[in-house]
Amino acid sequence: MQHGLDILVICAHPDDAEISVGGTLIRYVNEGFEVGVADLTMGELGTRGSGPLRLKEADRAANVIGLKVRENLNLGDGTFQNDPQTRSKVIACIRKHKPRIVLTNAPGDRHPDHGRAAQLVGESCFFSGLTKIETELDGTKQNPWRPKALYHFIQDYYIEPDFVMDIEQHWDKKVEVLKSYSSQFYNPDSNEPSTPISGDDFFEFLKSRSREMGRAAGFKLAEGFVAARRIGVKDFFDLH
Repeated sequence: MQHGLDILVICAHPDDAEISVGGTLIRYVNEGFEVGVADLTMGELGTRGSGPLRLKEADRAANVIGLKVRENLNLGDGTFQNDPQTRSKVIACIRKHKPRIVLTNAPGDRHPDHGRAAQLVGESCFFSGLTKIETELDGTKQNPWRPKALYHFIQDYYIEPDFVMDIEQHWDKKVEVLKSYSSQFYNPDSNEPSTPISGDDFFEFLKSRSREMGRAAGFKLAEGFVAARRIGVKDFFDLH
């Protein structure tokens, strides 16, 4: 069966993907791969901004990256659960886009939604391949589809990565993408409460984290990933 997207990020909130794997997404779009993002919620419980505003910002970021797909499942910020009904919606999304690779939230993190999303997406990727679990899209029964691989990105809490992606050439554009979320990041004219990501030093923290991720692999800047299962390689000389 022919795949659809090459990479699909399924994550809890608009901006999760851009903060943690924005450089990776930019890299693969630039190389001609088809990449999409499906946000589980609008981030409507966030301290700054609002759900409708976050949707507009997410669309703006998608245009800067060059995403093939950007959609929102609107499952409820802070309230979505890993239950059969919710999994069915995520499974339908996976079967719709037929990604080869799925990227999702960190297995555990400061925000409870991140770890819950990681489990929800991980289980949905598996169940999406089962014939006896039925889903429909626009009244048409969907065929089973299981992605080739699932990888978790690293977010607020440090997690030792299983591998890292070189993003040195894409850092400046990643910052440009992040600035699409004007409600979430530093704005000296904003009267909204401050958050852990709204300070004027947050982008420097991200760059420092990227330096830390890349250093041991010989990269200046990198984004880190945790593999859902053991990774196999065919050639020593492809490893850094």
